[in-house]
Amino acid sequence: MKDILNKLINHNTLTKEVAKNTLLDISTGKKNNSQVSAFMTVYMMRNITVEELEGFRDALLELCVAIDLSDFETVDLCGTGGDNKNTFNISTISAFVTAGAGIMVAKHGNYGVSSSCGSSNLLEHLGIKFSNNQSYLKKCVEKCGICILHAPLFHPAMKNVAPIRKELGLKTFFNMLGPLVNPSNPNNQMVGVYNLELARLYSSILQKSNKKFSVIYSLDGYDEISLTSEVKLFSNNNEQILKPSTLGFEKIDSKLISGGKTISESANIFMNILSNNSTEPQKNVVIMNSGLAISTATGISLYDGVSKARESIESGNAKRVFESLKKIK
Repeated sequence: MKDILNKLINHNTLTKEVAKNTLLDISTGKKNNSQVSAFMTVYMMRNITVEELEGFRDALLELCVAIDLSDFETVDLCGTGGDNKNTFNISTISAFVTAGAGIMVAKHGNYGVSSSCGSSNLLEHLGIKFSNNQSYLKKCVEKCGICILHAPLFHPAMKNVAPIRKELGLKTFFNMLGPLVNPSNPNNQMVGVYNLELARLYSSILQKSNKKFSVIYSLDGYDEISLTSEVKLFSNNNEQILKPSTLGFEKIDSKLISGGKTISESANIFMNILSNNSTEPQKNVVIMNSGLAISTATGISLYDGVSKARESIESGNAKRVFESLKKIK
């Protein structure tokens, strides 16, 4: 490990194979906490390369508890987190809105690291059951159109680094990895990232796969479509700048999409949006993100995807998906 750290400190990069083997050692507890902290810190100070990110991804996928949902055409909506913007749980709510529009969702998520209320914190508070049982997860998709893949149940090796990440309280390369290591390997993916360089990295990696994908970065720093600024969008066929006005939305102030100060407040925002009882900016941000997920998975236009997302909320379908998922045993 000392040789690898010296190599990185001297501004060298790792090959895909070395990156993979290093993370395998870290994840299986073969490196001490000081070494792991130093290793993570390097990637806070310089950009990660495509080869390094692919190697880290391959290590976690090799160690994960894989789940077979290949009978279903699913999409994952997952942000990297780490943008320090303290928005409400946009991608989590959008997952239920997407499912309410008839698109099957395999939502990968975790507890918050750089925020107090991650996807799993919220859903656990709201009474959603976490499981890595394949029969249960298939039943969720069949009955509700969505299943929740709580990362710690599928990546048990991550327990070795979780305390270090929590103590650091900063975004690390593990934030970058979350959307790349969904244990069900969905065919469709919408990913929000916290900087433009990472958006390009993700696009390069996903272009090598068979997935239909959209990678988004709001130019003012959000890892989702925030409607506070223009958004850079990378997809299978092109890259473009999306403006809120393009789809009939007004640009909004960032304060209007702030998250709750507690999990209870975050849960209230969640339920208000699903109940079509939220503020207009909150609803519009969710509609926009859900619309892109629907468009990504189905190939319909973004305009039509947005229309389906709006209908999912206003018809009550999104809330019915959530309520039915709570009842699955």
